[in-house]
Amino acid sequence: MTTPEFTGLAAPLSALLGKEAKTGAADAAAAPATGTNTAVRTDTATSTAPAPGTGAAPGAGATVVPAAAMAGLPGMQPAPSAATSAVPGTSAVPDAGAVPGMSPVPGTSALMGTSAVPGVGTVPGMEAVPGLEAAPSMGTVPGVETVPGMETVPGTPSSPLQTPAAAVPTANPTTTQHLPGAQRGAFSPEMARRDFPILHRLVNGRPLVWLDNGATTQKPRQVIEAVAAFYGSANSNIHRGAHTMARDATALYEAGRAAVADFLGAPSPEEIVFVRGTTEAINLVAETWGRANIGPGDDILVPVLEHHSDIVPWQQLAAETHARVVPVPLLPDGQIDQFAYADLLSSRTRLVAVSHASNVLGTVPPVAEMTALAHRYGAKVLVDGAQAVAHFPVDVQAMDADFYAFSGHKLFAPTGIGALYAKPELLASMVPWQGGGNMIESVSFDRTTFAPAPHRFEAGTGHISGVVGLLAALDWLSSFDHEAIAKYEADLLAYARQALAMVPGLEVLGDAPDRIAVLAFTLAGHDPTAVAQSLDLEGIAVRSGHHCAQPALAHYGLDSAVRASLALYNTPEEVDQLVASLLRLQQSP
Repeated sequence: MTTPEFTGLAAPLSALLGKEAKTGAADAAAAPATGTNTAVRTDTATSTAPAPGTGAAPGAGATVVPAAAMAGLPGMQPAPSAATSAVPGTSAVPDAGAVPGMSPVPGTSALMGTSAVPGVGTVPGMEAVPGLEAAPSMGTVPGVETVPGMETVPGTPSSPLQTPAAAVPTANPTTTQHLPGAQRGAFSPEMARRDFPILHRLVNGRPLVWLDNGATTQKPRQVIEAVAAFYGSANSNIHRGAHTMARDATALYEAGRAAVADFLGAPSPEEIVFVRGTTEAINLVAETWGRANIGPGDDILVPVLEHHSDIVPWQQLAAETHARVVPVPLLPDGQIDQFAYADLLSSRTRLVAVSHASNVLGTVPPVAEMTALAHRYGAKVLVDGAQAVAHFPVDVQAMDADFYAFSGHKLFAPTGIGALYAKPELLASMVPWQGGGNMIESVSFDRTTFAPAPHRFEAGTGHISGVVGLLAALDWLSSFDHEAIAKYEADLLAYARQALAMVPGLEVLGDAPDRIAVLAFTLAGHDPTAVAQSLDLEGIAVRSGHHCAQPALAHYGLDSAVRASLALYNTPEEVDQLVASLLRLQQSP
């Protein structure tokens, strides 16, 4: 057996970072200086077949993904190999939890009772929540296309709502297994569903149908295991430590920054600031760039479709600086009125804040065109990508955005982590908005000097495990063809629109030609909250209320609506269940 060049976590980290991965300034100081071995060993031979969720992140060259790296964390079981049984209830290969030659952290042990086989109903290392029923063996056996029992709902009319064979295309059946050796880039919702433990539980005795993705997406086991592995064997603060675990944690953190840059098409990791989410990112821009560049008489253009997080910070800034927040109206179909937008732009416009996709109408505005027009007037453009990043590819350079923000929890990653992209010249001009540790170069009572961007905007201890989870989520998502995901979701949306049209009294809000799979609707004679509660009794999770987008709902004369938001793991059968439940509700006395 060849002894790995590093001990601890350095071997999987060198594989994770890769020789060609883009790294930030902090990486050079944090990464071990010896060796460049990129092979992650799983037994006595180097593994060449990608495990579930492994492979190169977009644009990252030779970067190997976290599922492979995390399998080497002490106490963590690797993803099932081709020789490992995938039958629910079986465990991973004995003694396969650590990379040979790697030293486990003293006092740590394997996470007991955690299976690497998809279909497990509990979070690794955690007991089942009391009262929760698991749905064993649901959708975990390769080749099973739907979750048992989800094809039809008792009492559901069968013929009108059954999915035509060609209605929603699936990937080539010879490459649809999300297993080692499967063709990277193949996609089907069944492949994705296998990786989500929570989708295999019951709610009120029925299989869970998660249609609240606009609020938050569920997390694949690769993310759950990566976070558990970090805390179980790699937990350390970052950037300031000279010991091995500090270097390892720093390398993971900066690998996450590089992965975000690749995912967004940003030129450099130094243009990525880690934040708690989109809301904090927008507030950061308002409190730094905004305070320095927006003053009395200036305009901030904000379309009516925006989330409150992209309205309220600008109102607060405008109130303090005597600027104006100018709403850009919508057309009846939910599109931004581009003629009105062009008329509202002027020499007074300092900023345009626009969503890449609406969280309540699903509208996808022509952001690149809007940005180009704003730049003619010298205005900057901030794009809220919270709802976009999980649905279609993003390229901040192609759209020429000045700022771009997103939240990890809407991208299959943990809560409390997100990122802000900003052009380097803007970051360089922005002063810190919070002071403390980690964001300084030197401190004395006479003078404090600040670290360069992006670190000057990351005061204190960041959400390190959140970055690890985000890194794992980005890698998991990159194991599929993002264009194929967008095509599948577009077809699923079209099918859902057709199916919902069969429910008497149901009206979907907005009909923009470019939109993500978000369906806000009203049901005549029924309060939106009552509709959501009724659906919950049948295991269907939707959102009701104003969705933090009251101006958008007011455009339709409403203050509340039901929202079903779809993701890559949703299926036509789940749409059928939603429609069948709504029909029963509408027909009930």
